[in-house]
Amino acid sequence: MALTVRACYLALIFVIMWLLVKAKIDVCKRGDVTVKPSHVISLGSAVNISCSLKPKQGCSQYSSFNRLILYKSDRRIKLQDDHSLSTQVSGLPLGTTLFVCKLTCSSSEEIRICGAEISVGVAPEQPQNLSCTQKGEHGTLACTWDRGQDTHLYTEYTLQLNGPKNLTWQKQCNDYYCDHLDLGINLNPESPESSYTAKVTAINSLGSASSFPFTFTFLDIVKPLPPWDIGIQFVNDSVSRCILQWRDEGMVLLNRLRYRPSNSRSWNMVNTTNAKGRHDLLDLKPFTEYEFQVSSKLHLYKGSWSNWSESLRMQTPEEEPTGTLDVWYMKQNIDYNRQQISLFWKNLSVSEARGRILHYQVTLMEATGKKVTLQNITEHTSWTWVIPRTGNWAVSVSAANSKGSSLPTHINITDLCGARLLAPRQVSASSEGVDVTVVWEPPGEPAPAVQEYVVEWRELRPARSALPPLNWLRAPPYNVSAVISENIKPHMCYEIRVHALSGRQGGCSSIRANSGHKAPLSGPHINAITEEKGSIFISWDEIPAQEQMGCILHYRIYWKERDSTAQPRLCEIPYRVSPNSHPIDSLQPRVRYLLWMTALTAAGESPQGKEREFCLQGKASWSTFVVPSICTAIIVVGVFSVRYFRQKVFVLLSALRPQWCSREIPDPANSTWAKNYPTVEEKIQLPLDRLLTYWPTPKEPEPLVISEVLHQVTPVFTQLLRSNWPEKGKGVQGHYTSEEDTGSSASSSPPPRALTAETGQLVDLYKVLGSRGPDSKPGNPASLTVLPMDYLPTHEGYLPSNTDYLPSHEAPVTEPLEELEPQHISLSVFPSSSLHPLTFSCGKKLTLDRLKMGCGSLML
Repeated sequence: MALTVRACYLALIFVIMWLLVKAKIDVCKRGDVTVKPSHVISLGSAVNISCSLKPKQGCSQYSSFNRLILYKSDRRIKLQDDHSLSTQVSGLPLGTTLFVCKLTCSSSEEIRICGAEISVGVAPEQPQNLSCTQKGEHGTLACTWDRGQDTHLYTEYTLQLNGPKNLTWQKQCNDYYCDHLDLGINLNPESPESSYTAKVTAINSLGSASSFPFTFTFLDIVKPLPPWDIGIQFVNDSVSRCILQWRDEGMVLLNRLRYRPSNSRSWNMVNTTNAKGRHDLLDLKPFTEYEFQVSSKLHLYKGSWSNWSESLRMQTPEEEPTGTLDVWYMKQNIDYNRQQISLFWKNLSVSEARGRILHYQVTLMEATGKKVTLQNITEHTSWTWVIPRTGNWAVSVSAANSKGSSLPTHINITDLCGARLLAPRQVSASSEGVDVTVVWEPPGEPAPAVQEYVVEWRELRPARSALPPLNWLRAPPYNVSAVISENIKPHMCYEIRVHALSGRQGGCSSIRANSGHKAPLSGPHINAITEEKGSIFISWDEIPAQEQMGCILHYRIYWKERDSTAQPRLCEIPYRVSPNSHPIDSLQPRVRYLLWMTALTAAGESPQGKEREFCLQGKASWSTFVVPSICTAIIVVGVFSVRYFRQKVFVLLSALRPQWCSREIPDPANSTWAKNYPTVEEKIQLPLDRLLTYWPTPKEPEPLVISEVLHQVTPVFTQLLRSNWPEKGKGVQGHYTSEEDTGSSASSSPPPRALTAETGQLVDLYKVLGSRGPDSKPGNPASLTVLPMDYLPTHEGYLPSNTDYLPSHEAPVTEPLEELEPQHISLSVFPSSSLHPLTFSCGKKLTLDRLKMGCGSLML
């Protein structure tokens, strides 16, 4: 199989060489190009180039025109009309240059004759810095050197090694850029002091050069392998003693160690002799991740260090925390008896925590009696509790990990801004890049001595959003400035407070500042417009904090009439944290306005917010309502001054009065008498037709004579009732007679003996209703006789028969009833049939179960 592969390989080489020879023959079949003195020359040398045609290879046997052209890298340098040409070329650059000879006949076509390459270079320089190394005790020998200047020519390097007992090793390098060779031999460590000599020779077409001999021993050139299997052990799970272990080659005498925390760039170095793969480290920090590496060497003075081993990363054990927490607090009153305290503290640094903090212990106590009120454990860096407003309170906070707790930080709960004399003066802030510099002046002379300053800051956010984290830093009492760089965002507004503390007292001053400012990206949006007492209240949503681009200084409210081309009016409002509302009282009622808002920072004004349309629906001017009201009152008074219109209005109002407003009148059909004698109605039918026929009309009222048969005088009402009696031949027609009409229908002066009664008084209606009197005429139904008083029953459950209920201030009539002039009575509470006298007799008297009479039941 191997012989077959070798035969194929040789056949392939033969084919390639034949193709190359055939290609050269084909290319130069018309002529030749010669170069003298050589195709390879040194830099700055000249060369002669000749081009000639072969016999019978010209343009034509009948033509004597042959033009030869010589090209240098596609640039024409020589032209001659002949069978040959020759020229000298100098100043060629380093590297290879191609020359081509072409033939042209009568036509413009050019025929390639032949070409030649000329290489320009330099002789090799002497190799420098020859060195040899052997990787490990069982590695191979390799040497390296510096070639010097590039020759731009093919250069061959030969490495030769001479050893004890006339041993020689040699190897050539055919690479164009050869600067190292591996001899592939292993020097025996059994004779570490044996001497060896190495030399490198460089050869090309222009010359040769050899390096200085390099003499060495086994210990000089052997480079140990890097240590492996590195590990670390913590004795008693403590960082106080750590053992680093590794493995090495057998002849290693020296070791060096380096280690560093993972977040550091500088190394800690340790050198050891005869370590035998073990070393104790005593200065490591607890709960810190370290990186460890080890290197080895065979001899104190000879040889070289091995490469560093692979890194070992390991975290040291925890230890009890050191240092104390930086604690700050806020206090807010809830009501008259309680207050809320919010504690904040910063995380301990890694060097102080010395482990993972598991929790924080908060202890609340009364400062006077030092009585512990509350102990709480939390995993957060803040704590909130409600305490009474009375008494002095103190809080202590400590951090704990798996090995123990830190020393507690004690802080007294005081009113941080209660002492005005301690308030720092002239607080100002300026931004430099992202940092904010705060400057203040100390409190005045009467104030007590300041023990320290605390500068706190937090992002200024809308009132309804969650409170951002609180940040603070402490400054000694002799400092009057501070640079805030922690948790500062660009183009963000911050509320900054400077506290001056002295014992259990504190004063503060606040200011707003931003880390750079731009014009806001958007304007406020109006969310509500309310009307109140002719003015409007505009409420708006604050711009999101990330779009404010700094501290808002002012708001502007713009308004103008809809479809108006005039410039809008505006109102500028200083910034307030809350409330986000403002009144405007210059709008006209019943006019549609467009309103919008903008916000301003120190850098400029924001785009306008969303427009809102509004129309004020408030009251117009008082003259709009007073003038029509006066006119209406004059017209109404004028109309009601005419009696005719007044009567018509009263009649209309009476007709429109709902039935439920009428007084309830008992129905006689529900009486005991009506139930016992249901057939009496047929026998006592009153002559209704006659009564309607002879009933006087409203134009000519006929008097109604009332004969007195009572044993005492009964007053009669002068008030007239609405009458439902129909006129003759006209059905039923409503008629109303007032007191004034009654007076005008009689004589101009009323009869001196006429019956009078006060309007609105009650009478016993059954005393004026009765049967015909002895002197009444059959044709005059209007003549009625008052029934005797004993006609009505007097036992319990019926109307009384006496008239003692009448008012005593009415004057009784002393004249007989027969001499009274007839009066017109309008009865509206009983049907017309009840006006006929009852001329029959029955066994039992007429009784009503209930009867209510009002002053409006009978009017004269």
